[in-house]
Amino acid sequence: MTAPTTTEAARTVADPTAYADEKRLHAALTQLRSTAPVSRVEAPGYNPFWAVTKHADIMAVERANDLFTNSPRPVLMTAREEEMQAAVAIKTLIHMDDPEHKKMRAVAMDWFRPKTLKAMKQRIDELAKVHVDRLRDAGGECDFVQVVSTTFPLFVIMSLLGIPESDLPRMLQLTQELVGAQDPELQRTTGIDEQMNALLDMFAYFTDITAQRRANPTDDMASTIANATVDGQPLDDIATVSYYALIATAGHDTTSSTIAGGMRALIDHPDERRRLTDDLGLMPAATEEMIRWVTPVKAFMRTATEDTVLGGTPISAGDSLLLSYVSGNRDEDVFSDPFRFDVSRGNNKHVAFGYGVHFCLGAALARMEISSFFSELLPRLKSVELAGEPELIATTFVGGLKHLPIRYTLD
Repeated sequence: MTAPTTTEAARTVADPTAYADEKRLHAALTQLRSTAPVSRVEAPGYNPFWAVTKHADIMAVERANDLFTNSPRPVLMTAREEEMQAAVAIKTLIHMDDPEHKKMRAVAMDWFRPKTLKAMKQRIDELAKVHVDRLRDAGGECDFVQVVSTTFPLFVIMSLLGIPESDLPRMLQLTQELVGAQDPELQRTTGIDEQMNALLDMFAYFTDITAQRRANPTDDMASTIANATVDGQPLDDIATVSYYALIATAGHDTTSSTIAGGMRALIDHPDERRRLTDDLGLMPAATEEMIRWVTPVKAFMRTATEDTVLGGTPISAGDSLLLSYVSGNRDEDVFSDPFRFDVSRGNNKHVAFGYGVHFCLGAALARMEISSFFSELLPRLKSVELAGEPELIATTFVGGLKHLPIRYTLD
């Protein structure tokens, strides 16, 4: 097979199907890191942008948050999708820049501080045991994604928000439709209008939650958001439901993808699984390696506010840049043997959570969930193997495995 041209390789980052084909994706990204680390991309249906594939360049952009802003294009979408989203007036933390971003981030910050997360650990450990028991009760063969990894983190985030467990099927449907909007199996329909309706349905759900918490505040994150004020003024309805939508989707799908991808990595690398099982003290390092390996958030976008140079490439004011986290986390200049899964990898400078002022608000919670689940699973897992072909979500934003058929023995 001949290597793709630089233009073809650059267009790969805008192709959802490429993220469901890791061999193809990484071949293109490896080529870009080597020959054109800041590449101009002109893909059909998209407004032009620069693909940034080197770790150092990604970090340079993340550090210069005044020079490279989230607004107006924080996520890669088609030109038509960008128009429709603007019409709906969505504005979450990922759409904001300072000082607005800093003020809005503070609304839920206390829920992700160490003291609060420490209080949550017992509940997370309980949910981890429930889901390992669910795996045991499945009878030795199941789709790990459907049985475990989609529901465990969703139960955790619903506990934080104070949403009743009876609403889990509805929340699962809404989050999967949003994150899977580019995947033929998960999307509501192939029409853009119907995909936007999935977002509007989530907004309607959280509008009801907002009204309930304003009328009868409770001790949960939903009440904190519903009754928050910024600069002495209450959040308007769009800002409130946008906040919920971000917490629900980001708090669920990224962790779900990492747990599923981590499980596959442990199956594909049995020696590493044995190392971790024999020494659970490696779990912090293994957790970081799973996050790097999966990189559930594939990319974010930034826009240059003035003319500048990045990696030797001139960038004009108004140009958009795609920060390819999945490429940065395989950068040969930063990671020794980057395509090796190593549960003891030290000094793991992955960019899966971003960096700087936009560093993931829920990073510590995600780490706790991943660690809790595998700390419960591995001592009880006697054997495990694939029972079919794993399948990845087609996406350009957030995603991972949508099917992981496994066969196993479990205490």
